[in-house]
Amino acid sequence: MPSILSRESIGKPLYTLEQRERRDSTIWTIVQGVLAPIQFLVFLISLALIGNYFITGDGYALAAGSVILKTFVLCIIMVTGAIWEKEVFGQYLLAPAFFWEDVVSFFVIALHLTYVIVFATDLISDDAKMWLALCAYILYLINALQFLLKLRAARLSSSLNTKPQQEIVI
Repeated sequence: MPSILSRESIGKPLYTLEQRERRDSTIWTIVQGVLAPIQFLVFLISLALIGNYFITGDGYALAAGSVILKTFVLCIIMVTGAIWEKEVFGQYLLAPAFFWEDVVSFFVIALHLTYVIVFATDLISDDAKMWLALCAYILYLINALQFLLKLRAARLSSSLNTKPQQEIVI
């Protein structure tokens, strides 16, 4: 039996009308839309390189470099995302609409930067560094899923707001 989603079951819209207008008019929305898939592609390539390292024992330098690149892209998307959040919601981070996504992002960044530190200082073994990178990547996937679910809910909410009496059958 299909589930019927109504305005009440979706909850509060993610954006007010003014926030939606700011979101749609700022260049930072496009920047985020371009950077997110680039970051995911870098992640997939890096994950494959890490997997190759664990399977063959070769390719550590390439795998390690890919994690550094992933961290660099992550930092860029975090900074530009904070600017986007300021433009749309009036604060750089932890806007109520994206509070939990931002909180998890802090942990994602912390793990990635921890990797950079242990890479630069050689504090732990190469295998341990790669395991740390995998932990950071798992948290990154959780965070990406948070954002995707939030954006899906926003789309559903937006479609309900534009058609007041409509019910969506899933």
